[in-house]
Amino acid sequence: MNGNQKLDACTQDLQDFIQHFSQIVKVLTEDELECTEETGDAITRLKEVLEYNAIGGKYNRGLTVLQAFRELVEPRKQDADSLQRALTVGWCVELLQAFFLVSDDIMDSSLTRRGKICWYQKPGIGLDAVNDALLLEACLYRLLKFYCREQPYYLNLIELFLQSSYRTEIGQTLDLITAPQGHVDLGRYTEKRYKSIVKYKTTFYSFYLPIAAAMYMAGIDGEKEHANAMKILLEMGEFFQIQDDYLDLFGDPSVTGKVGTDIQDNKCSWLVVQCLQRATPQQRQILEENYGQKDLEKVARVKALYEELDLPAVFQKHEEDSYIRIQSLIQQNAAPLPPSIFLDLTKKIYKRRK
Repeated sequence: MNGNQKLDACTQDLQDFIQHFSQIVKVLTEDELECTEETGDAITRLKEVLEYNAIGGKYNRGLTVLQAFRELVEPRKQDADSLQRALTVGWCVELLQAFFLVSDDIMDSSLTRRGKICWYQKPGIGLDAVNDALLLEACLYRLLKFYCREQPYYLNLIELFLQSSYRTEIGQTLDLITAPQGHVDLGRYTEKRYKSIVKYKTTFYSFYLPIAAAMYMAGIDGEKEHANAMKILLEMGEFFQIQDDYLDLFGDPSVTGKVGTDIQDNKCSWLVVQCLQRATPQQRQILEENYGQKDLEKVARVKALYEELDLPAVFQKHEEDSYIRIQSLIQQNAAPLPPSIFLDLTKKIYKRRK
């Protein structure tokens, strides 16, 4: 497949994926056994929650399921039903992501997400959004049961999603206890702690989950194959989160769709870890006095310190080094999976700006 054909296929995949969302909503809101006259108002709310929070992103996680499925399954076995299941499992990943984002925005007191105000910030929503987030998570298991319960990989998928949720929530716990609101302790911001947070909070659900789901759907359930894929995908996930931390401060909100708040939220961000490794005692004092506070002047002082230490250049070098390291890991560990699965995923995130 040449470059233009591949681009056309990706465009078609995106169109198919977005179009399948209406079917997802229909299944979740028109099930005769679950959606009765008694629950009508709640189902109306569920539809609103789905349409506000599940769409509007890049869909990279969900599309990865579909695209990896296409590469791993023989063409003769890719009938309409199996492709519909792959689309659905992709949407299950997106619903898990939506559940995490709605919850995370509340915990971080965020203002915007995907170019819109955060769900909990909408008039009349507030902390009711906690229950809405739980609904999003519950929906993914309803979809898995509706579409996949007769398939041999059903139990593997259930366990994979449960494992991904647990690991992500452990990562969020590490994040929250490392940087409690109102208490700045720069001594906690070590590279070791940062890597632990990222490994659990981001990499499992963002990178391993979509590829592992497609592997299970293709009948690839060996421990060795999954362990090798994980080696590549954990490195890729760390690379992705470091980009995210950089874009939180140095990205363009009109491109990223959100206003970053890592400094105000006292986050154990890659930038603050790098700053601490390079700061003089005087510069560390500036960080002590200004980090983790809502005052925009103090936020600006921290950003100025990062620029003084040339952290944008440090990031650019790290991005190049990480890219080379990921290419090497793919070469060493991809087999028996086609390397293109991992290479295509790397291309999506390399040099990204949102």
